[in-house]
Amino acid sequence: MSTLAIFGYGPGLGAGTARAFGRNGFRVAVIGRDLDRAEQRAAALRAEGIEVAPFAADITESGRLTEVIARVEGELGPIDVAVHAAAAGMSIRSATTRDVDRAALELPFALKVYSSIELSRALLPTMIERGSGTLLFSSGASEENLQPYLANVGVALGAQRAFVRQLAAEVEGTGVYVGLLGIGALIEHSAVQLEIDAHPELIPEGVALPRIGNDELGARYWRMYTERDTVEVEIGF
Repeated sequence: MSTLAIFGYGPGLGAGTARAFGRNGFRVAVIGRDLDRAEQRAAALRAEGIEVAPFAADITESGRLTEVIARVEGELGPIDVAVHAAAAGMSIRSATTRDVDRAALELPFALKVYSSIELSRALLPTMIERGSGTLLFSSGASEENLQPYLANVGVALGAQRAFVRQLAAEVEGTGVYVGLLGIGALIEHSAVQLEIDAHPELIPEGVALPRIGNDELGARYWRMYTERDTVEVEIGF
C-alpha cells in the first residue's frame, strides 16, 4: 500500500485530496499544526474506510518538516506522494501592494516558499534513488490574476511557482513527478471560506469569488498524479 502525506491538512483541499487518494488504496498522513484537530480530521476519514494517521507539525518552523517526515515514514512507510496544501487566512494579507514590506512577506514566504523548498530537499533524494515519487504543491489566484488586496501572498506564490517549475525541469527523467495546482476559486469547507462567509467585508467591493468543491480538487490532484504529463494545472479561473 502506498502512502500519501498531506502537509497543512485542512477541511478543504486536504480533505478532498485525502478522499481521492484514500479511495484508491493509499494510506493517508494528516499533518496539521494542532494534534487534536488532526486527530478529529483523521477520524472523519477513518469513518469513510480510509487508513489514516494524524501528526502535528507547524511547517513554517524550520526543521519541523524533517522531524514529521521521519515520524510519518516510521509509522506508515516511505512517502510516495507528498502534497503541500498549506494556506493562510485573510488576517496575514496586505491591503494593497504599496503596503507590502519585509515584515508582510515573512509568513507568506515561510508558508509557501521556504516550506516547499524544505519539503523537496527532505523527500527528493530518496525518491530519486528509488526512481519514483510525487511532489504536489498548491497555489492560488493572486499571483497570476492580479489582486492587490492579496499582494504579499501573490509575491510569495510567484516565488513558489518559479521554484516548482525549475524543480520539475531538473528532476525530469528521474521517475519523480513535480506538479503545481493553481486554484482560482474559494474552496468550499475551507477555513478561508468560513472566514469570508462570516466577514464578507474582507473582500473588496466588486470582487466576485467563484467557489469550488474540495472533492473536485482532490480529483484533479489524482489526475495529475496518474497522468503525470503537466507541471502546472489551473482550476477555478
